[in-house]
Amino acid sequence: MNQNKHHIADVAIIGSGAAGLSLALSLANYCNVTVISKGALTEGSTLYAQGGIAAVFDKKHDSIESHVQDTLDAGGGLCDKEAVHYTASNAHDCLQWLINQGVPFDIELDSHGKERFHLTREGGHSHRRILHAADATGKAVQTTLISQVQAHKNITLLEHYNAIDLITDKSGNKASSHINGMYVWNKNAKKVETIAAKFVALATGGASKVYLYTSNPDVSSGDGIAMAWRAGCRVANMEFNQFHPTSLYHPELQNFLITEAMRGEGAYLRRPDGSRFMHEFDEREELAPRDIVARAIDFEMKRLGANCVFLDISHKDKDFIIEHFPTIYAKCLSVGLDITKDPIPVVPAAHYTCGGVMTDFNGKTDLDNLYAVGEVAYTGLHGANRMASNSLLECIVFAHAAAKDILSKIEHAPEPINLPHWDESRVANSDEEIVITHNWHELRLFMWDYVGIVRSTKRLERALHRVELLQQEIHDYYANFRVSNNLLELRNLVQVAELIIRSALERKESRGLHYTIDYPEQNANPTPTILTPQR
Repeated sequence: MNQNKHHIADVAIIGSGAAGLSLALSLANYCNVTVISKGALTEGSTLYAQGGIAAVFDKKHDSIESHVQDTLDAGGGLCDKEAVHYTASNAHDCLQWLINQGVPFDIELDSHGKERFHLTREGGHSHRRILHAADATGKAVQTTLISQVQAHKNITLLEHYNAIDLITDKSGNKASSHINGMYVWNKNAKKVETIAAKFVALATGGASKVYLYTSNPDVSSGDGIAMAWRAGCRVANMEFNQFHPTSLYHPELQNFLITEAMRGEGAYLRRPDGSRFMHEFDEREELAPRDIVARAIDFEMKRLGANCVFLDISHKDKDFIIEHFPTIYAKCLSVGLDITKDPIPVVPAAHYTCGGVMTDFNGKTDLDNLYAVGEVAYTGLHGANRMASNSLLECIVFAHAAAKDILSKIEHAPEPINLPHWDESRVANSDEEIVITHNWHELRLFMWDYVGIVRSTKRLERALHRVELLQQEIHDYYANFRVSNNLLELRNLVQVAELIIRSALERKESRGLHYTIDYPEQNANPTPTILTPQR
């Protein structure tokens, strides 16, 4: 048995995006915090978020009630109204906290020459309420928070560590409701280590890497959802995976997102022949919610046999385009696309996991001292479809709520205990890495083909059959060989894929992001899809 390193913290946070770092900063003046990052601190979905963060700053023309109603409308009748109101009501204060941290949101001058925040509008919003930093808001948020956590003496940062599993009172006993820590894989040392903590928080993001085409970075492999499920937590609404309507279609720039704000500033969607089509699907045209726009694009591509459609903002002033979308302008120009003159080829891509680990409004899961914040969590905010720019907002709002709840309990929480060491005495190094590579590709391909934008019962049943076979193969592989990054991510993705498929099979209707040709109508009284693990 390899006696590997043992870490101890008051609070251990898995994930280093907006949710994880906001939680760490909200706790660190009062306790010791360890943040586990699967890659470099900069690598995660937050970094790539372009559009912005929704909050009511223009009280003259906008209101919290309007933000709530827009979110409810976009959520397809499945949002938790209390969760939506809680989030929108706390949005301004949480954005002010980010401003105080130093996030450089864009400023403009009003008619009196006074500075104010430049607010943009995105799909589903009835008013301009999106604070942004040009078209790279996530990068501005991420880099600002990183600079703050790196400077804090009570925060320990473990980069290039991959969380494996949560450790309960009795390791392997799923009936336990208390988490004592976790096993983590140190990528650099290629060793499994343990982290003991009074409280553990999952801030691992979503699971869009389960699909062949995604706007997400490679780290979005559903780790937190899978770990929480294995530990005994319920998950909800996993069938609702948002496909962003406009991901760049270009062989040299895969996974590059074209922000929704471009449509908010007047860009048109066009067929290959140049004609517009969104007016045929929704009266809001290009500003319809993402589920409607993605399905419209998917329909047109399949009807025409086209590889993509086109997003065109070239009718706007050149300086306006470059000022508002400098990142997109530069990226597209690097592959020969001048967006001030040329339409941009775009396709939908898996973008956001609307379901996740069930929590209350404090971020608390079904297990006593386990929290989940951000995309990994199901709070009830998003319902059947996430409205643009509510994602980073959710991260900040519920990070603050979780911090407050943890700090109210930490004084009386039991001290971290010694954890059982990882046993590698019966496993060997793999000489069959090709098996992982093949299974990985197969999973993402059949999820795209069978569990994508448009579904059917037959396709879902085929996908479930395939995922069950893959689970057995991966279980056998995991039991016999030493862990690796690809194996850990594949193990989690296959688990999350099963949860997505089973949730989709349970919903006998089409609603929001879940559209099935076998049940095209909506049920009268929809409820969340909740899956409960066997304990």
